Amino acid sequence: MKRTESNTYYLEEAPIKKAIAHLSIPMMLGMSAGTIYNIINAIFIGQVHDTAMLSAITLGLPIFAVLMAVGNVFGVGGGTFITRLVAKREGELAKRVAGYSFYGGMIISLLIAIVAYFSIIPLVHLLGADAVTFDYTRKYALTLFVGGFAIVTNFALEQLVRSEGASKESMYGMIVSISLSIIFDFLFILILDWHVIGAALSMIFANIGSTVYYVWYLDSKSDHLKGFLHHFKLNAKNQMEVFKIGVSELFQTFFLIITTLLLNHYSMEYGDHVVAGFGIALRIAQLPEFLSMGLFFGIIPFIAYNFSSKNISRLKSVIKHAAIYIGVISGTFLGIVYLFKVPVIQLFTTDSSVLHIGVYIVGAMLISALFNGFTGLFTGIFQASGEGMSAIIMAVTQGLLYIPVVITLHHFFGLHGVVWSMTITEVLTCTIGLSLFFFYAKKLSRIENEGVQVSKPS
Repeated sequence: MKRTESNTYYLEEAPIKKAIAHLSIPMMLGMSAGTIYNIINAIFIGQVHDTAMLSAITLGLPIFAVLMAVGNVFGVGGGTFITRLVAKREGELAKRVAGYSFYGGMIISLLIAIVAYFSIIPLVHLLGADAVTFDYTRKYALTLFVGGFAIVTNFALEQLVRSEGASKESMYGMIVSISLSIIFDFLFILILDWHVIGAALSMIFANIGSTVYYVWYLDSKSDHLKGFLHHFKLNAKNQMEVFKIGVSELFQTFFLIITTLLLNHYSMEYGDHVVAGFGIALRIAQLPEFLSMGLFFGIIPFIAYNFSSKNISRLKSVIKHAAIYIGVISGTFLGIVYLFKVPVIQLFTTDSSVLHIGVYIVGAMLISALFNGFTGLFTGIFQASGEGMSAIIMAVTQGLLYIPVVITLHHFFGLHGVVWSMTITEVLTCTIGLSLFFFYAKKLSRIENEGVQVSKPS
């Protein structure tokens, strides 16, 4: 079977379990490997035995989130639009969308680098760095911003590759990035002794490697986007189709940054060991979150394709299966890690104060990760279906809720309130997502009934 037939077959005809396996397992493996890299990155820094450095790369997480979000504005927005166009057999427009997404992400990332370069001092203060962590955070942040174009284009192109169901190729790019990351981490951090600058450079060069792979694949091997580099212009109407979905990623990241800054601010009140503990716990909790993300990211092209072609029964079936799988994956991981949380935290640090608080925080983060999987599924469904308003609501809800929750809980319960604020916010956000999904499901039933009526003989 040819590549075109294969990818279309999984979106259009394959049994649901087979389609999910084809589309999601490579994504789950790739994203899990990415999480493992983040853990390894922290372990490499941990080998330097400097808690301030570990705190600095934790404080720098919002920068990576911004760059990833910019890539996803074009990647998620452009990718879901491309899938709907492919379902309608509009291949030429799909190429133009891909070209616009690639070059648009590149230009925006360069503008961000220029602005960041001239405002790095206030930005580092905004990240929450104190006198001990300031210099490390400044070096890490500046290096990430200057090389941010690689992170932006990598995330944008990875989504475009997946837009036509090429999940294995998407995973291959992730593996390229992760492999290079580990090699460069070892070289830059431990051999050349570049510490936090080495950690940032490792990430940049790794993303350049995967970007090169994705460009090669899309421009020479893609089913529908071959030759996309020759396209750049896109009319205003089609640009809006990209941004009405992609902007939800930007809103989500904007509020994620606010969340992180508040978390850093309150954590710093209790010392560097608390900041480092949060950094370790967040990295551990990312594994089940990224497994779930791999699953629902994998089926986004499936949802977009079948929503566009109005194959509602097939669409409902994949959503049901995905929800069950996310519950099993997150629940199983939560149980295993909770049982072995002490030896897991000991992989990162030998500092007894960091170890003690890290064990406490990871319990709350694991519960949060369980609900985060379902929240992400709801958001992915809305994005894939072109439900821009619902996607934006999901994107801003978590951040908007977290602000009053963390302020209130910190006021009444101190550090305990800070630790559990994210978990409580995630539960509330998931509940709102479920409410929005109720209206979405009613819309699907209405479309399905209209299709049945049209198909009846007159």
